[in-house]
Amino acid sequence: MKVLVTGVAGFIGSQVAKRLLEADISVVGIDNLNDYYDVKLKEDRIKFLINNEKFKFIKANLEDKDIINSIFSEHKPNIVINLAAQAGVRYSLENPNAYINSNIVGFMNILEACRHHKVEHLIYASSSSVYGANTNLPFSVHDNVDHPISLYAATKKANELMAHTYSHLYGLPTTGLRFFTVYGPWGRPDMALFLFTKAILKGDPIKVFNNGNMMRDFTYVDDIIESIYRLTQRKPEPNLLWNGKKPDPGTSYAPYKVYNIGNNNPVKLMEFITAIEEKLGIKAKKEFLPLQAGDVPETYADVEDLYRDINFKPQTSIKDGISNFIDWYRKYYGV
Repeated sequence: MKVLVTGVAGFIGSQVAKRLLEADISVVGIDNLNDYYDVKLKEDRIKFLINNEKFKFIKANLEDKDIINSIFSEHKPNIVINLAAQAGVRYSLENPNAYINSNIVGFMNILEACRHHKVEHLIYASSSSVYGANTNLPFSVHDNVDHPISLYAATKKANELMAHTYSHLYGLPTTGLRFFTVYGPWGRPDMALFLFTKAILKGDPIKVFNNGNMMRDFTYVDDIIESIYRLTQRKPEPNLLWNGKKPDPGTSYAPYKVYNIGNNNPVKLMEFITAIEEKLGIKAKKEFLPLQAGDVPETYADVEDLYRDINFKPQTSIKDGISNFIDWYRKYYGV
């Protein structure tokens, strides 16, 4: 088997590639190493991959259709795991074009390459942000998600629609993954745990949005990786009970499926901050701010489908996950 992983220098992508290599699976990794955040962090993530003879790294943009086609032609992957994307809800307010280029144009090129090169299974990153204005909790893949409140969320919803179209037209098996607030070692510097840890250690105030009245289904990265790995071994099948009169958004008559990958245990933001303070042994200075545009006050994942299909669901506690991250942060940055 050969797996192509896009966004391989990213937080999740690098650790997915590592997990596959540990299972003796050949991996072709693509990343453009852009400067949305620290390029050195991205380069360091893949240092532990490049010496493995079963790993091939290619620096490329998903938006470059010709390069993507040539990579598929040369390496002929059986499975594609598309994790490359312009990430971040708040940044989508500042630079919307980056989201269209990477998340829409880039994903279109991946779909076309999968179609023409007879890929057996496309797994791709969606996001919990697709639930947008929904307030029925926990969020279920069987609920409609037609009211996004950020462009980032809209591009992820678009990815799901595009994937379904290719599953319908060309029989391409596609699996969408709605990640819920992933955190852990090697995380992105623009994410809450990273920002809070850095600020507290420097003695700077942390920004607490919605005056702290937020709840997030924080999901530890190792649980995300294990879920993805197991899903590489489960190609979606058509739902023979699917009914167009009462359409189920989470399945289809085509080989298409979406899953929530979340801890199924939302945590209050202030409890999350307290756990960081306790691990660091430092009290945070807090700047309380209103809810930011594009943010939702609460996320909570229904993971029943995931557990049923792969006999696994995220389970790492916030205390353990935060402790692991801070240990890594201190070691990596020499703090």
